[in-house]
Amino acid sequence: MFKYDKKLPYPINIKRKNLRMAKAILTQFGGANSELAASLRYFSQKFTMPDECGAALLNDIATEELGHIEMIATMVKQLTEGATIEEIKNAGIEDYYSEHGISIYPVNASGSPFTITYVAVTGDVIADLSEDMAAEQKARAVYEHLIDLADDEEVVQPLLFLRQREIVHFNRFKELYDKYKEMGY
Repeated sequence: MFKYDKKLPYPINIKRKNLRMAKAILTQFGGANSELAASLRYFSQKFTMPDECGAALLNDIATEELGHIEMIATMVKQLTEGATIEEIKNAGIEDYYSEHGISIYPVNASGSPFTITYVAVTGDVIADLSEDMAAEQKARAVYEHLIDLADDEEVVQPLLFLRQREIVHFNRFKELYDKYKEMGY
């Protein structure tokens, strides 16, 4: 069912360490508006779509979100590569480090762990698609905030790519929403 292409959807090659930026970007791995939340949401919702068109779209986007999770994890890994204990302390991430080291763990930027309550699934096609459009807009806003915080083009460019994908997903969900509204759902 899935075909894994062993390359990222967008190339990431961050050379400059930045632990504070890594902490901020980690929110797109495990925060409320994260790629992980989106992937689980869309994959769960696909089973109550009224036709194959809706199920296929949600499955396709859920799968793409998995690729975005890999991008986020790669960015965090590259931003923290070779970090010393002194750098960890100076970046204010010793609490995270004490439990997870410099591994990738699903938390938001404040350090709160991922929770399944981020995943909204109602079984109502219109409500779920409305949630999906809102989720894409919220993720877009988070990427814009991360771009504002970034001072390295090697970080900015993948974030711009991910931001653009949120816009594409929103538009695809809006098309499906309009179709189902027209059909009387």
